[in-house]
Amino acid sequence: MEGSWDAGAPEPGGNQTLKQCLLRRNHSREQHGVAASCLEDLKRKAYDILAIDKSLAPVTLVLAEDGTIVDDDDYFLCLPCNTKFVALAGNEKWAYSNSDGGTAWLSQESMDVDETDSGAGLRWKNVARQLKEDLASIILLSEEDLQVLIDVPCSDLARELCQSCVTVQGLQNTLQQVLDQREEARQSKQLLELYLQALEKEGSILPKQQEPEAGFSDERDAVDAGVSRASPSETALPSQILTALREKPAPELSLSSQDLELVTKEDPKALAVALNWDIKKTETVQQACNQELSLRLQQVQSLHSLRSISARRSSLPGELQSPKRAKLDPT
Repeated sequence: MEGSWDAGAPEPGGNQTLKQCLLRRNHSREQHGVAASCLEDLKRKAYDILAIDKSLAPVTLVLAEDGTIVDDDDYFLCLPCNTKFVALAGNEKWAYSNSDGGTAWLSQESMDVDETDSGAGLRWKNVARQLKEDLASIILLSEEDLQVLIDVPCSDLARELCQSCVTVQGLQNTLQQVLDQREEARQSKQLLELYLQALEKEGSILPKQQEPEAGFSDERDAVDAGVSRASPSETALPSQILTALREKPAPELSLSSQDLELVTKEDPKALAVALNWDIKKTETVQQACNQELSLRLQQVQSLHSLRSISARRSSLPGELQSPKRAKLDPT
């Protein structure tokens, strides 16, 4: 595959960390290596490197993997190095392409994967390569992806990650712990909801005189929902995300961070129509997804910060790491 590398000019002040990215146009196989300090920096460089007419502004950057729109700088900084981006100019729409394997986490050798591989087989390999690029991405995975890696035979996963079976067994144990923690959080949330419902019943929080009004509100919601259902749904969310939102208790714990971002950026009215929900319930779920996404990004950033501190300490001379006290002269 043809490609070129352009690290760009040094950033003003020279203190900003540059992230290596792979950039291409839609429907193009030619990739360009770009180093950018932030999302806006990458967009600026996309105009020149990809020869995009500036009259087609604005440029939208999406993940080559699944077309996820990347317009949050914190999210951009949490992506692993060499993530593949597609630059969309004007009214262009992202289209899936087999030219890069359809995933942002695959390296060049992944092109050799047998096309007869099952979808599940290819999926766990893609997720495994994502972990190989950055172990902190465990936090960003969906429950389904976590379970996929847990179910993979240890020897197969070890071969894919180029690690020993002992190391990979420890990794799978960690994945199971993350999955268990999300399940515990879900159960805790359900228990809290049941507790609040019990308090409402025992304490008669809702006065009887308000019950007819509440019933009227329910009828009005039903009418509104009926009107909404008559309107065409404009949501662009994949069916698996909509299914998780409808069927999963605490769906924000089930979805990957990319899916959470899609949900939070979706228009509440369009999402409410697609789910046959009232607008209040939809906005509550979107808020929960946004909080979960922020929490995961904070965790990833904390891990990266700890790694940086650890790397700096390990690079210090031995004398600075454990300074020795000068001996006192007995005279």
